[in-house]
Amino acid sequence: STNMLSSISILAIFLLFGGTSGDSVTQTEGPVTLSEGAPMILNCTYQSSYTSLFLFWYVQYLNKAPQLLLKSSTETENQGFQANLVKIENSFHLQKRSLQISDSALYYCAMR
Repeated sequence: STNMLSSISILAIFLLFGGTSGDSVTQTEGPVTLSEGAPMILNCTYQSSYTSLFLFWYVQYLNKAPQLLLKSSTETENQGFQANLVKIENSFHLQKRSLQISDSALYYCAMR
């Protein structure tokens, strides 16, 4: 029997809550298709005139409402996902060591 390779489709979208016209968020252009068990990194970089800002990753599964996955002010790991706010690089990249089929979703990076 042949092993069927399962693929995982991920679309990352950036949101900006409030802020000024000089603020921006940029992330991995999607959609991204990866294999089950593969590592994932979704890039999120930002520009802001604020020094005290918060970054968020939301996940939206098929036919579900978006839900908070990670925020920069508290936990940096959830359900195997990790994100660390690196202020010197203006980045909040989302990473996971090994993807599962259930990780197929829309991922949103947001700043406020």
